[in-house]
Amino acid sequence: MSGVLAEVQDAHGRTRARAGVADLAAKDPVPWDAYYRIGSDTKTFTATVVLQLVGEGRLKLTDTVERWLPGAVRGHGNDGRRITVANLLRQTSGLNDYLSVGAGPGDFTPDTYRRGRFRTQTPKEQLTAALGEPPRWLPDADDPARERRWGYSNTNYVVAGLVVEAVTGHSWAQEVHERIIEPLGLRGTFTPGTSPYVPRPTATAYTYFPKESRPTDTTLGFGGGADGCVISTAHDHGVFLRALLGGRLLRPAQLAAMRETVPADDWIPADGVRYGLGLAWRPVAGRDDGIWFHGGTSLGSLSECGVTPDGATAVTSAAFTLRLDGPAQEAQARATLRMVDAALAAR
Repeated sequence: MSGVLAEVQDAHGRTRARAGVADLAAKDPVPWDAYYRIGSDTKTFTATVVLQLVGEGRLKLTDTVERWLPGAVRGHGNDGRRITVANLLRQTSGLNDYLSVGAGPGDFTPDTYRRGRFRTQTPKEQLTAALGEPPRWLPDADDPARERRWGYSNTNYVVAGLVVEAVTGHSWAQEVHERIIEPLGLRGTFTPGTSPYVPRPTATAYTYFPKESRPTDTTLGFGGGADGCVISTAHDHGVFLRALLGGRLLRPAQLAAMRETVPADDWIPADGVRYGLGLAWRPVAGRDDGIWFHGGTSLGSLSECGVTPDGATAVTSAAFTLRLDGPAQEAQARATLRMVDAALAAR
C-alpha cells in the first residue's frame, strides 16, 4: 500500500497512526485528517436511517418493496412483492449486484477507468441494470423477512435509499445529513452527490488493475449513492460507530434488530462472519464477544473498521491503494483485518 491512516478512539481520547506516503511522487506523509471514500461503510449509515424510521413507526421491516415502490422491482423473475425491507438491509433479497451484471475482465483496466470516471448513474438506472437478469433467488414466500440465504449486493442499498425517499419525501442524502451527520457534529463527513472529487487534505488513491505492474491514480470517480458514496475521515467514522453501538442513534429494539444476523460465508477472508442489518459481526481472538464492523472498498481506497459491542472503542482506517490482482488483493484484505483485530483484541 502507498499509505495507511488509522485511529483508535474511546472515552479517554484517541490514538492515531500513519505509514507510507500521500503520493508516490511527492512523498509527503498521509495527512492526519485525510478525507477518503468509505465505500460500503456507507451501508451502515443507510441502515441506521431506515431503522430510525422503523422506530418512529413510519416503516416496518416486514414491509415489502412493492409497498413503497410499486412496480419498481419486476421483470426477469424479480418480484418486489417477495422482498422486504429486512431482506434489503440483511442482503437476503436475492437481487443481483448492479456492479456485476454484464461485467467482464475487460472492464477493469486503466483505460476503461479513465473513460468512465466522470460518468454517473441514477439509482433507477442502477436498479434497471440489476433487474436485467433473473434473481439469484426469491425470499421464502411464507416469511420473506426471515430468509436465511445470503448474497452481497449493492443493489439492496440502492433500493433501501429509494425506500427512504418514498417514506420521507426527502432525498436519502438529506435524511443522512439531518439524522446522523449534523446531530453527531461530523464536520468531515458528507454525501458528494455526482461529484467525482475528494476534498483536500487527502491522499492519492491508487489501483493496481489486473495484469498491470504499475498503479493507476484512481482518486477521481463516482461513488454511487446509498450503497457507497459517503466521504468521511477516520475520526468522524469512529464517532459514528461509537454512537451507533452505544445506543445514541437507535432505540433498543431497532439496535437489537440490527444485530440479528445470518451467516455470511465467503464474503471476506475471515471465519465466522455474520451479517445483520447493515452491520456485520466476527469473532476476534482475545474477545469473548467479538466485534462489529462493515468495511468498504472504492477504487484506490479501503475503509476497514471495528467497534466493540458496547460502543466503547472503535477502530477506523483507510488504505490508499487497492489491488485487483488476485492473491495480492486477498493478502491486502487480510492485513487490514488483522490491523483492526489487533487493536481491539485487548480492549
